[in-house]
Amino acid sequence: MTRRELDDDEWGLIGPFLPIGRFGPYPQRLREQFEGVIWRFRTGGQWWEMPAEFGRWQTVYDAFARWRQAGVFAALMDGMIAEAAARGQVDLSLVSVDSMVARAHQDAAGMVVDPAVLTALEQAAAAEKGRAVPDNRADRR
Repeated sequence: MTRRELDDDEWGLIGPFLPIGRFGPYPQRLREQFEGVIWRFRTGGQWWEMPAEFGRWQTVYDAFARWRQAGVFAALMDGMIAEAAARGQVDLSLVSVDSMVARAHQDAAGMVVDPAVLTALEQAAAAEKGRAVPDNRADRR
């Protein structure tokens, strides 16, 4: 009896995304290899610790590497999102976007600004804050 990481319904959604190459993996071992990948990331174990029921760990790792290189996991994620949306199971209230802004001096980004434009921008910003900026700066290029 082999351990199943996926039930048959889940496998029915995932299986079509996995390519079968000319030299393998063979269709009869495809599910076991994919479930071996799931085992690896679910448990956090090392590849070499993988139970034999998933096949040789080197074979499972090679399949994982091919799938990763071919973009299978990105396509699988897109397909699962589309399937969930088709079933009405997408809840956008759970979406979270996080970002961070790190301001840098314009020279840090390689931006070149005409000194006259820069002076005008500084004066406009200072005017909004209610302070004056001198017109003549010796350090302008």
